Amino acid sequence: MFYCREEELRIMNRRYEKGRFECIIIYGRRRVGKTALINEFCKGKKTVYFSALNASSQENLEALSKAVYFCKYPEGLRAPVYESYADVLDEITEMAKRDRLIFVIDEYPYLAKVEKSISSRLQHMIDHVWQDTGMYLILCGSSMSFMEYQVLGYESPLYGRCTAQFKIRALTYREITAFYPKLALEDQALLYGITGGIPHYMNKLEAEDDLDEALIENFFQPSGYLFEEPENLLKQELREPAIYNSVISAIAGGSSRANEISAKVGLESGICAKYLRVLLELGILKKETPMTEKSGKKTIYVIDDNFFRFWYRFVPGNMSSINAGRIRLIYEPAIKRFYSDYMGLVFEKMCREYLLRYEEKLPFLLSDAGQWWGTDKKTRTEIQIDIVGTPVEGNEYLIGSCKYKNERIGVDELEQLRRYAEVFREGAGFHYYIFSKGGFTQPLTELAKQGEVTLLTLEDMYQA
Repeated sequence: MFYCREEELRIMNRRYEKGRFECIIIYGRRRVGKTALINEFCKGKKTVYFSALNASSQENLEALSKAVYFCKYPEGLRAPVYESYADVLDEITEMAKRDRLIFVIDEYPYLAKVEKSISSRLQHMIDHVWQDTGMYLILCGSSMSFMEYQVLGYESPLYGRCTAQFKIRALTYREITAFYPKLALEDQALLYGITGGIPHYMNKLEAEDDLDEALIENFFQPSGYLFEEPENLLKQELREPAIYNSVISAIAGGSSRANEISAKVGLESGICAKYLRVLLELGILKKETPMTEKSGKKTIYVIDDNFFRFWYRFVPGNMSSINAGRIRLIYEPAIKRFYSDYMGLVFEKMCREYLLRYEEKLPFLLSDAGQWWGTDKKTRTEIQIDIVGTPVEGNEYLIGSCKYKNERIGVDELEQLRRYAEVFREGAGFHYYIFSKGGFTQPLTELAKQGEVTLLTLEDMYQA
């Protein structure tokens, strides 16, 4: 199924219809929907579609030769192999001189790593040959660091050659409702908390009517497609998956600072930092620092990928029961009853998405929004504010609380927010927002009517 990439598709088609040379760069993490977007765009258009292999240069040349041959002769049974990349690119050039031609190199980093000259060859073709043809080149990759630094970066031979670039991101909590519209809002939120807005995972989950049953069948069964997905991705992307698994497990278990993680895993801090950096580049982890503060001693590491976070939270600890076929017995008491607790951080992310998406409803233009934590010097206690929204200019701040609980939130939450706000920035102006799954008490609702606070329920977030 193809959902939610209409704007990217519209831009790509508009550029195609102009008939001019194009070099489109598409990148994003695995499973995010890059290939689905390209396939949708290529429908009904003459296309050489080459998906590079994690293999030798010769094997990639053979695969590219087949892609060219089958574009020319769809009924062909045996494709000849071109002698060199120069020869196959010349053949593609002749095709682009005759017709509007889409030439896709999917997983471009695989090819570039084994055929070192390919970026320079493409640069030469773009500068001296393809400008006067119907060539529509698409370079696509899942290695975000490679695409950003070695394709789009200043030192790349391809720097300045692209005519458009798309960083394909995960879908928002609102967008994923298109996949399974029959699900209740609470299940829609949990679906986002599990998949992180990755279309591939939502398709594989098959949660048309019953999310619990879909999870049991497709996530918590050894035969389920999603059961080994994090481990498979680590094996596919990394040379030492066991060590990366240990690093992620340490963070999932509560270690958040670099020294805590290295001690837990049993690695020297300098060596551990390299593994952390790779996981950051893959988008599995992220570093968080309190809003308005610079990276330093307060910086922590968290699992940013919802799918990884959900898997490491619920699968390893229940692996014995899952492998023994006892998942239906332990699902309610050992897994489902902890969903609300797990969803706390997810709900905070959803609330930040809401604020940044509907900025026209806010009292001022946000520069950014995130968490803040620090010490109340008066009480000598650590405090945390779920959301601090910083202004583009001025001295007003948005201070928010996010509660993913069934009970109604009362006036005491607003009073606490006010105390925390003064600790964060004494003397500034504040606008208070409280998000709650379970709703609000009547006294707090009355204060909202007086403009003291803005209150938003889960329904409000989905119906805006």
